[in-house]
This record gives sequence, structure tokens and C-alpha cells, in this order.
Amino acid sequence: MDAKKSNVKLAIAGLLLGLFMAALDQTIVSTAMKTIIQRLGGLDKFIWVYSAYMIAMVVATPIFGKLSDMFGRKRFFLLGVTLFLLGSILCGTAQNMDQLIIYRAIQGIGGGALMPIVFTIIFDLFPAEKRGKMMGLFGAVFGMSSVFGPILGAVITDNISWRWIFYINVPIGILSFVFIARAYHESAARRKQVIDWLGAILLTAGVLSLMFALELGGSDGWAWDSFKTIGLFVASGVLLILFLLAERFAKDPIIALGLFKKSLFTSSMMISFLYGGVMIACATYIPLFIQGVFHKTATQTSLVLTPMMIAVVVSSQIGGLVAGKFRFRTTMVVSSIVLTIGAALLGFAMDLTTGRGIITLYMIVVGLGIGVSFSLLNISTLGSVPPQYKGSASSLITFFRTIGSALGITVFGAIQKHAFQSGVLEMPGSSPELAAQIKSGQALLDPAIQAVMKIPQDVLQKLLDTLGDSIITTFQWAALLPVLAFVFALLMGKARMEPSNAGKPGAANAGNPQGARERG
Repeated sequence: MDAKKSNVKLAIAGLLLGLFMAALDQTIVSTAMKTIIQRLGGLDKFIWVYSAYMIAMVVATPIFGKLSDMFGRKRFFLLGVTLFLLGSILCGTAQNMDQLIIYRAIQGIGGGALMPIVFTIIFDLFPAEKRGKMMGLFGAVFGMSSVFGPILGAVITDNISWRWIFYINVPIGILSFVFIARAYHESAARRKQVIDWLGAILLTAGVLSLMFALELGGSDGWAWDSFKTIGLFVASGVLLILFLLAERFAKDPIIALGLFKKSLFTSSMMISFLYGGVMIACATYIPLFIQGVFHKTATQTSLVLTPMMIAVVVSSQIGGLVAGKFRFRTTMVVSSIVLTIGAALLGFAMDLTTGRGIITLYMIVVGLGIGVSFSLLNISTLGSVPPQYKGSASSLITFFRTIGSALGITVFGAIQKHAFQSGVLEMPGSSPELAAQIKSGQALLDPAIQAVMKIPQDVLQKLLDTLGDSIITTFQWAALLPVLAFVFALLMGKARMEPSNAGKPGAANAGNPQGARERG
């Protein structure tokens, strides 16, 4: 960047707004979905309002990360804001569920540009000794969006209109666009590169096949052992293998495979992947446990994750502050141990008689373990690669975390359903027909479905207890992920964030272009 022309404070404000907007839309829709279905219909399609955003973001993230390396961060950040605003405005005007799904995909493409580029610009803006604090701040903003998204969605839907959960992005996005356009100036020097079209097409097709398989698998007409589902997984595997082969010979690959030869880089990716799985398991099943065991409504449980997410925010800031004081390995080892303890408490110390206060304490431990990754992994990743690969590297952190979440919800969903079905079949007087009717048991939490099924109260209570036990079993399996993350943390080596030679913005790479150094 051109430090003399850039207004760093204004640029930071623009980046914060852009990140908050993109992260907020991953969660703000959840509490408004019931109203949206009532207005637009499409009950059988509503899950794609979430999935379209996530799939589009996953596909777009590595491509925009690479393009930002080739042609500059600013133009693609502004393009991301523009696409996000276009998608938001269109979402607010949607007249049916099909339109809303398509428009959410446009939003997701914009989000795929914004999220990785934000962290790359931070690395460009600040010298090494200030990056930790800034990464902690931005990681905290990312966590805060998860806390306030559902709350804000409910408030706007109840008091204004569900359409304004999308329109609210317009003033935020405009401010972000104007701040970055005016305040952030890049160096004009760019190395001439060739776009890897073959790699982009193969990666897009491979990831789309994988994400569709994960989203559709297990639903009506898409049994896990059906030809269609297996075909998508096979197609994904073949396409991704072809992508890896194409990248070996590409002049300027979308993903430089040589980066994975560095233990610090590879370990950071794998930890991000594993943490994504743990976080989605907690975010999905803790509310269901509280709702089923404590007989709370969906509205009453909408804030149940708040303690965990506040802990994530605090932990992210701590991770940024200690980044320059300890080796990356040391910090992530501590983080993975804390997360293992938290996940183990949920899986092995929690039962149907555990009080809400104790469960909240367990959630806080989980949040403290997860939060460090939001700041520290960005620093360790960006510090391990040359400047021309920073956009691509930053995008891969988001990419692996999201893929980890997608795989996690699929695998843990299968574990929970199997445990629940087994528990139902062991109940006195139960039958395979009853087990097949209630599937994973989550529908039992809806009073309307309870009324339709006309299940006797004593049987319903036993089913809800079985649901709670199946969720505990799921947490027991989820505890394996932070143990694996601990192993990868040990493999991060002795690298640490080294101070730059110049303590001013724009000098972050002076004398040490990689920002982190491996010793020993």
C-alpha cells in the first residue's frame, strides 16, 4: 500500500463495516425465517436460503483471494461490497423463495470477496508489532456478528419488516465502500500474471459438487447411499484431483500447492478446518439440548449461545494481543487444550440433570478455546507466505473453516441421528415405524408437530430425553477434533511473529517480507 496517501483510521473503519456486514448475514436470517416462510411460502426450500449463501461464499473465496494477489486488494474489495449490496437489495425485493435463494447466492459471492481480503489488507496496513492487536479486533467483530445477528434479525422482523434485515446492509455497505475508496491507496506496482481459468473452473465445479452432496445428502430423494448422492461425491473427488493436477502445471495457480510444504501453513489450515467442525457442532446442538431438556421455546433459546460467543470475542482479542509474545505453536497448543476440555465437558460431564449455569460455564470454556483461532491463524498463515500469495493464503483460512463446518454438520448430524434412532428402538413399546417417523428427533421440539403426531406426554418426555442423550453422544465424538488440532498445533514449529524494521504503516514487510520466521 501507499502509506503516504492512505488514511489508516478511515480505512480500518471501512474494513470493519465490510467484515461486520458479510459476517452478520450468515446469522441474521435465522430468526426471521419463520416470518419469511409465512410471507413467501416455499417451506420445502427454506434451507437453501442459508445454503446458497454459504456455498457461493465457499466457491468465491479462494478465487477472489487469488485475484486480489494478481490485480490488487482494493478493486476486489469494492467489487465484493458492490455485489453484496446488489444481492441485499434484491433479497429485500424477493417475491418468492426461489428468487430469495438466487439473490442470497449473489450476496454470498460478495461475501467471498470481502472476508479474506479484509484480513489481507490489515496485514498490508500494519507493521508486525501492531498486527496482533488489529487481528484480535477484527476477529472480535466476526464473533460479535454471531451474537447480534439472530437478535438483530428478530428485532427488525418484529418491529419493521423481514425485508429490512437485508436493506440494513445498504447504509453499512455504502459507508464501507466510500471509506475504502477514499482512504485506502495501494502501490501501483503489479507483476504481470496469467489467470488460471482451468484451475478456477475445476475448483468451482469440485467444491459445488461437494457442497451440494453435503447439503442434499440424507434429505428426501437424496439418501446417502443413493446413486445421485454418491455420484456427487465421486464427481467432487474426481474434479478436485484434476484441480490439484492442473495446479501443478499452472503458471499462476489459484492455489499455490507449494505453500502446503510449509508446516506452519499446513497446520494453520488444518486447525482452521477442525475448529470449524467443533464450532458448528456447538452452535447447532447446544440450543437443541437446552430446548429439549429444559423445555424452552425456540425464541427462548435464541440467545443461549451468547455466553459462548462473548467468550469467543474475548479470546480472539487475547489471541491478537499475545501473538507477538509467544510462538504460534505455544498459543495454539494452549487454545486446543482449552477447547478439548470444553468439548469433553459437554460430552462427558454433562447429562440430562446438569443445570443451565453449569452448561453455560462449559460453553464459555469452549468459546475461550475457539476464539484465539480467529486472530492467530490469520497471523500465522499470512506470516508464512511471500507477499504475492497473501490474498490467496488468507482466503484459504476462511475456505477451510467453512468446509470444516459443512463436513462437521453432516457427520455430526449422522452421528446424532444414529444415536437417537438406536435410543428410540431401545424404548419399551417402541417400533421401527416410530423411529422412522421422527428421524433425528429435532422435529419433536416444535409444539405444532407434537400436536399433529399426538404423542402421549410420558412417551414424548422419554423421546426428548433420548434426544438429549443423542446430543451428548455427538459432543463426545466432537471432542476428538480439538485433540487432532492439538497434534497439528505441535507441528507448527518454532515460528513466531517477528517485529518489522519500520514501525509505521506500509512497512510491515520491510526487511522481513514473510513477517514470521522459523527457528531451529
